[in-house]
Amino acid sequence: MSSSTEDSPHHESGADGDDVREEPSSTSEGQERKTQTTQNASSKLLHHFQTNRIDSALWALRLLVIVLTISYILPIFATQKSVFSKVLLANAAISALRLHQRVPAFSFSREFLGRLFAEDSCHYMMYSLIFFNIIPNLLVLVPVVLYAVLHASSYSLKLLDLIGQNSWWGARFIISIVEFQAANILKVTAFTEIFIMPLAIVLAFISHAGLMTPIIYYHYLVMRYSSRRNPYPRTAFAELRIAFEALAARSPPIVGKVIRSGIGFVTRLAPQPQPAPAQQ
Repeated sequence: MSSSTEDSPHHESGADGDDVREEPSSTSEGQERKTQTTQNASSKLLHHFQTNRIDSALWALRLLVIVLTISYILPIFATQKSVFSKVLLANAAISALRLHQRVPAFSFSREFLGRLFAEDSCHYMMYSLIFFNIIPNLLVLVPVVLYAVLHASSYSLKLLDLIGQNSWWGARFIISIVEFQAANILKVTAFTEIFIMPLAIVLAFISHAGLMTPIIYYHYLVMRYSSRRNPYPRTAFAELRIAFEALAARSPPIVGKVIRSGIGFVTRLAPQPQPAPAQQ
């Protein structure tokens, strides 16, 4: 009787022991597969960064712009003046790298300068130089960080596809939202660039910016209006004109006259459309 009682628990513990031995085996195999997957992903990323150094540097700089802008809004580890300057420096570095990709061959010629100033990257570099020495202002950083978010999201999706289809689903969801709102982001950026013009005038009058800042920024806006790659500045100006004309129609005669005079003044400052080359 006692013998059978002792054998029974011994047999049960042996069965439990077999189960315990199987669980670590399956767990270790899962960990090995996970480790191997992580190593493969890391090697793919490392190889991609080595073979695409400029694009990878652009991606890293854009992430830096985003982080620095958040640090500007929440100045915990640095002053707003310091962060403001770093954001514009990072934007200038991004523009320089993009110019190197777009216009690699440098030459002292009128044709080269025309091609240089027609590039959006040159416009953004000028933007950083215009506002580098002004009193920090969040509105100035808005176009910079919006472009950084847009382009960094696009390249991050490329990196996620390189790692695997099911990797980082949370990041993929955020990127999908950014891409879905890409047109609205570009439109907001264009409107912000326009609204910075009166801000630059006010900053110059209150000695928070140089007296030449509004004049130089006007030339920046002219280049943005004439951009070949980005039609959103022209669209924003057109929408603003329609809105102000509707406002003038609803306003008292005196106010409407003032609004129409302002519309005419801005229209005269806009660059004239270039005639299309004659086809031979």
